[in-house]
Amino acid sequence: MAWCAACDWNVDPGEPEEPDGRLEALRRRLARQHGERLLAEVTTDEPPRPRRDAASVLALALALAVHGVTAALFVGGLLLVVLGRGGAFPVLGALCLFIAWLLRPRFPRLPEDEQVLHRADAPELFALIDEIAGTVGTTGVHAVAVNGETNASVSTYGLRRRRLLTIGLGLWEMLTTDQRIALLGHELGHYANGDTRQGMVLGNALHSLDTWRYLLSRIERPTLPEVLLNALYLVPRSVVVGVAAALDHLTLRATQRGEYLADSFAARCGSTEAAVGLMDGLLVSGSAAATLLRESNAPRSHRAGGRAAGEADSGLWDRLAAHAESIPASEYERQRRRSALRGHSVDSTHPPTHLRRARLLAGAALPATVTVDSARGAALRAELSGARDRVARRIMNGG
Repeated sequence: MAWCAACDWNVDPGEPEEPDGRLEALRRRLARQHGERLLAEVTTDEPPRPRRDAASVLALALALAVHGVTAALFVGGLLLVVLGRGGAFPVLGALCLFIAWLLRPRFPRLPEDEQVLHRADAPELFALIDEIAGTVGTTGVHAVAVNGETNASVSTYGLRRRRLLTIGLGLWEMLTTDQRIALLGHELGHYANGDTRQGMVLGNALHSLDTWRYLLSRIERPTLPEVLLNALYLVPRSVVVGVAAALDHLTLRATQRGEYLADSFAARCGSTEAAVGLMDGLLVSGSAAATLLRESNAPRSHRAGGRAAGEADSGLWDRLAAHAESIPASEYERQRRRSALRGHSVDSTHPPTHLRRARLLAGAALPATVTVDSARGAALRAELSGARDRVARRIMNGG
């Protein structure tokens, strides 16, 4: 990207629009003030610790109230069906039971469209995850999903809430070994941190509110009876939207604080230098995503470049790594300035990356507590080779 380091021309060619109205301007100003206070707080609280503040307690109370409505619908519907003596009561009870079933707690399953590895498939990888988890102060994971995203995440699946780590090769393949350790430390840190939105109570409450919004959504181009239905939905829909916004706002501070805490775990596991390098990788992850998209959209004849299709597919990650190596230092600087110009988003669950990076550099430089020698690195690469090839083939085939 061509830009001017002296005057910041073209630093952010896709800069967001100016706030529309006083309310939006106020929301952005409050987001900036909140972000600045949180940064000062976590900088003085080193390492930052998760806190149960008044906002977290209120968020939990709201979530329990949402689940209370679901329970009331279930119990009320059951009573209407069982005790109702004809008329509309059993029908109304059945409707309440149906809505309660739609609002029931959900337990995600393992992803079916990703490469899922278990301990027997990649013992060295799981041993590394266990070592990092021990450093962080938590336990390891039950499964690792591998996809082509330029991201990584942790979640749970199943009724027993088993742990799932998702590794996006679009980010993983750009990083050095130490930076990958920092990435794993960051993600596993979310388990140790106890992020609120990952919890069963709050997570399912947000899902229930989304379901309510769908059920009460406004009917477009309504007939006359539907106009009356829209009017009937107006008040409950407003209540649902208000509760969802309040729950989102109340958990936002804890979620952003959790990112700073996870960054501290990243530095502890892989070193401060590696954690800073990870932040730089996140800054240019959009460039990596664009590279993978170009590879996916290229015609097969041009894509292979005279080589066999399988050879072209297997070389995808080497080409991505070469692209990452070719990114000049000026582009990293532009991305940092772009992040600073955009500042704190109103509804982002992550603090601005440039602030996360600056906070890591402001503290004492930490050495790596988890290291990988060349033999272990080769074993890790061998264990991921099958998933790397399958994900590359899917990307190259436009999947």
